[in-house]
Amino acid sequence: MNKLRAILVDDEESARDVLQNLLLRFCPEVELVAKCENVMVAVEAIKKENPDLVFLDIEMPNHAGYELVKFFDEINFKIIFVTAYDQYAVRAFEIAAIDYLLKPIDIPRLQNAVSRVVENKNLEHQSDQLSLLSNSLENKQLKNIIISDKGQQNLILIEHIVAIEAQESYCIVHTTERKYTVSKNLKHFEIILESLTLFLRVHKSWIVNKSFIKNYSKSDLTIQLSNGLTAKLSKYKKAEFESAIL
Repeated sequence: MNKLRAILVDDEESARDVLQNLLLRFCPEVELVAKCENVMVAVEAIKKENPDLVFLDIEMPNHAGYELVKFFDEINFKIIFVTAYDQYAVRAFEIAAIDYLLKPIDIPRLQNAVSRVVENKNLEHQSDQLSLLSNSLENKQLKNIIISDKGQQNLILIEHIVAIEAQESYCIVHTTERKYTVSKNLKHFEIILESLTLFLRVHKSWIVNKSFIKNYSKSDLTIQLSNGLTAKLSKYKKAEFESAIL
């Protein structure tokens, strides 16, 4: 098997050394061809080495890691972000469906991230994902989300999500246009959407968008949504739900 040619970008020498050692020990499918201390050095290295994969720290002086993409007309390499960033940034990675590693780096997560690159070198949707990540981090506003359904990456306006319904290990994302089946649990979406007061966790199996609520039944503990969907309301969430909508 041909090795993945990789470049590592981090402003801290110790962080570069740690990740290099982890790759040598636990990811034999990766060949490290350059280590860079900032974005501008990385731009030159990428143009010279034409890597398959770039490990990219987010928080660096002069240019944030995600700004690297602005220096290329086409991103023909995979990116795994490495960050010690706050919860908001982690949410932004999840929203954009982009791989990231949290410092200190967890070895199994590193191996899984590299495996995903080996298995899927498709770069078709990466520009949309990187643009969405950049906008979310720069503006601190969540307007869109990328949802994977049947191998397709779908860019969806968050305000178009009517409800999210848990079904075993999957979720059904109901939007104003259609529904998507996603291999994520409801907690994943609850974390992503927790900063948006539009969305309410009303049941162990349901998150609903307040904008689409038509009415609810206190006796049946159900919520009628404007697209004909009926969501369940937990008796334990009833008081919180009524407070949020009244």
